[in-house]
Amino acid sequence: MTTAPTTPRIRAVTRHRLFWPAAVLAVLLLANLAFTSDFFALHLKGGHLYGSTIDILHFGAPLILVSLGMTLVIATGGIDLSVGSTVAIAGALACLHISEATDPGSLGTVLGAVGLALGTAVLLGIANGVLVARVGVQPIIATLILMVAGRGVAQLITDGQIITITSEPYKLIGGGYWLAMPFAILLSGLVALLTALLTRSTALGLLLESVGGNPVASRLVGIRAMRLVGLVYVFSALCAAVAGLMVSSNVSAADGNNAGLWIELDAILAVVIGGTSLNGGRFSIGGTVLGALIIQTLSTTVYTMGIPPETTLVFKAFVVITVCLVQSPNFRAKLVRRGAGRRSGVRPSPAAATTNREVGA
Repeated sequence: MTTAPTTPRIRAVTRHRLFWPAAVLAVLLLANLAFTSDFFALHLKGGHLYGSTIDILHFGAPLILVSLGMTLVIATGGIDLSVGSTVAIAGALACLHISEATDPGSLGTVLGAVGLALGTAVLLGIANGVLVARVGVQPIIATLILMVAGRGVAQLITDGQIITITSEPYKLIGGGYWLAMPFAILLSGLVALLTALLTRSTALGLLLESVGGNPVASRLVGIRAMRLVGLVYVFSALCAAVAGLMVSSNVSAADGNNAGLWIELDAILAVVIGGTSLNGGRFSIGGTVLGALIIQTLSTTVYTMGIPPETTLVFKAFVVITVCLVQSPNFRAKLVRRGAGRRSGVRPSPAAATTNREVGA
């Protein structure tokens, strides 16, 4: 008697866009128990919270921020390949400003460095937005320009060297603690919460989805598509700049060559794993956060399992492909049809398969 109403509930849960990312994240976390028995253990030392799960959230905070900006850009039908260079530029500018200050440990110096980095990020975002929205350059080309040139700019700022600094207020951004938690976790969580509220509690989210889903129709109904596209590129650059501050703050140094290297690819993977289509339109902030945590947990799992560094990228690629296939409704439907055909001994014809897809649609 209880089986009938339970089945629709289970189907409703499994069809939710956050179910599969959450399930994959749970599997990855549980898999670490086979190699680390106290993986989920938390320890409080000196007023600071430590543990493997805290480390995943801590080290994944920059990727979460970059992925949030990438989500809104992809929602409008675009792409931002310049976020890695923006990470490097922001960290380089901030560390250079602090290293040249007479009092590197003063709050005013740190606020000036943060303001300089964020202000520059706004200009970089505006440049991307103008090229895409006003000039009409394809997003992948427009942001590829800054991806290449920006990395060179970061190295020019650092003069090809690693700039090291000593500043306790600046250390708080990426390596400090507040309320027993790493400040980076709290900051990335706050940005994610504000982004979700802004896009789901207001009409902004619907406007972004309409621009990405059908830009011509959205323009005809009076939506200022070019302004929205420009704003999302500015937001993406700001998120990348904050991530750059976190990265440089955590190590108290700026590396124009390696900081944020290939983070744009991880961000795109996180967005896709989270259920957002690269074609634009509907997006999921919660899914993106889960996707970023999956990428970071995967990196942690690789090191925990002792997989050789030269095979890490191959392992990550295999897992990401598997996750994307598991999330695909069409792939799961094909597996179900094949399983049903094998059990019945009858293989469905192509015509019948086509009819089933049409009925399911």
